[in-house]
Amino acid sequence: MGVRNSTALMWAQASAVLDQAERMHRQFFHLASPAVGQAVWEPPVDVFEDEREVLVTVALPGVQEDRVEVTLGPGFLLIRAERRMPSAGAGRAVHRLEIPYGRFERRIGLPVCRIEGAARELIDGCLVVRLFKVENT
Repeated sequence: MGVRNSTALMWAQASAVLDQAERMHRQFFHLASPAVGQAVWEPPVDVFEDEREVLVTVALPGVQEDRVEVTLGPGFLLIRAERRMPSAGAGRAVHRLEIPYGRFERRIGLPVCRIEGAARELIDGCLVVRLFKVENT
């Protein structure tokens, strides 16, 4: 492989990595339609399923568990809460604000299955919701 081909390959790979990083950034900071009292951002979510349960993990660093509302509906899980802006105090300037604050809401589509119970806990800044599936007998 010539120098020209290896340089082109290197730049193609670097561009692909940058594109992926931008997609991940947009996904994490996806802004919803802003309106008074409405959600203004959506947290990232992972959903896993096995034969016994559906496991939903929602990244919520800085959000207290008792302030999170979890609603299970037909075919979806709805997570709502608010990440409050830390008190900057009088006379303090904000130099960088990258972490989203304010009300958030995330409606998560679930796999088609019957759910018989649920449990939730906050682990390392992530809300983990376990949805227990009804066993087929």
